[in-house]
Amino acid sequence: MLVLARLQFAITAIAHFLFVALTLGLVTYLVVMQTRWAITGKEAHRRQTRFWGQLYVINYALGIGTGIVMEFQFGLTWSGLTHFVGNVFGAPLAIETLVAFFAESTFLGLWIFGWNRMGRVLHTVMLWLVALTAYSSVFFVLTANGFLNHPVGYEKKDGEIRLTDFTELLTNSNALSASFHIVAASVVTGSFFIIAVSAWHLRRRTGHEEFFWSSMKLALPLTPVLVLATAALGGLQIGYSVKQTPTKYGERSDRAQALADQFTQQFGPGNYFAPGFAQTAEFVMIIPALFMMLVVVIAALFMFRRNLIRRRVLLWLLTAAVFLPYLSNISGWIFREVGRQPWAVYGLLKTEDAVTPGLSYGAVLSSLLVFGLLVVVLLVVDWTLLIRFAKRGPDGSHLGRSPGESAARSVDLPGQADRDQGDGDRDGREGDPATPAASSSSSSSTPAF
Repeated sequence: MLVLARLQFAITAIAHFLFVALTLGLVTYLVVMQTRWAITGKEAHRRQTRFWGQLYVINYALGIGTGIVMEFQFGLTWSGLTHFVGNVFGAPLAIETLVAFFAESTFLGLWIFGWNRMGRVLHTVMLWLVALTAYSSVFFVLTANGFLNHPVGYEKKDGEIRLTDFTELLTNSNALSASFHIVAASVVTGSFFIIAVSAWHLRRRTGHEEFFWSSMKLALPLTPVLVLATAALGGLQIGYSVKQTPTKYGERSDRAQALADQFTQQFGPGNYFAPGFAQTAEFVMIIPALFMMLVVVIAALFMFRRNLIRRRVLLWLLTAAVFLPYLSNISGWIFREVGRQPWAVYGLLKTEDAVTPGLSYGAVLSSLLVFGLLVVVLLVVDWTLLIRFAKRGPDGSHLGRSPGESAARSVDLPGQADRDQGDGDRDGREGDPATPAASSSSSSSTPAF
């Protein structure tokens, strides 16, 4: 039963994180796109925001379902955990729900329905608030998760853990280092998504070369830096976890062995080192990151004089590489969570004691099948819609469409991608009302799984 309960939570947590990674990554780029529109007033930047924003809204909306499923599981399957550390663990989660998530949803609603109703500046402020509340949501969730990995600011009284220092909880180095690492990894995910969609259109010559070349210019040069930053922040996080959860890395140090001996004396005989699967996940996490770095560096070198547009094999690789950050994200999350085993709260509560008392095998199996099927359906629907609307290009976006605005296809200047040798100020020309490229406007914003 314990294995099924853990498998159930692992499936929903991983699925939810896939939505979250894309959401955070896309909203970061959307802020840049719309801010450029707010400053310059150029239609090209508005089209970009509308197109990528529609993909973000799709991902965000479907990702909410996986988050709700996770909340159900805390009460249904893991009441032993909530009863023991609910006074501490529940505080940041409550703040995340009441402040961060509700605020984010409110600002997002204003942003979605504020097109053509708000001024450029006010509408852009709404998107900035969406991004800031999304980042704060990550922080509060990882504050709760950081406590499970490195308990701080508490006291044990009457068989329960109670919060004594909220500031120490919020400044937990385990949570802070994980927050920065995950935000960076999410922006990498958003980068590869934008690069992949843009590469597909450039390779297929769909008639929007200028639009997607502009998106490629925004994301691709930054991606190698972002991958390096993610790796550096991951190293910082590992530095903290080696000190705080040394048994995660097996019998690599005397400190880990001493801590395992201490756990044996306090909680009885058992294996207090993480399963070997955790170390495997750590290794798997690194491999996609190396390929990501290799592909984007090579592609960036071919951006000079737009040579990348003529490298069809490389464009195909950039499209296929959209899955690499997801592989790395999943492996990293498995390494972090499986590495904590056999603890639900490191050094305080075993995972076997965190399960709801009296829970039957049939109940866990049934909920596993129901919740597992639900998240699979959400993932399939999400990617089906993302692929469909991404293929339609900027003219397929309904987000921000003015009343009576024509949905007719607008094609960027034919052959201009091949004729122009410099990068110039193409963003200013593309979609400008003075050029044929501006017969329609369309773009988009944020992600959420």
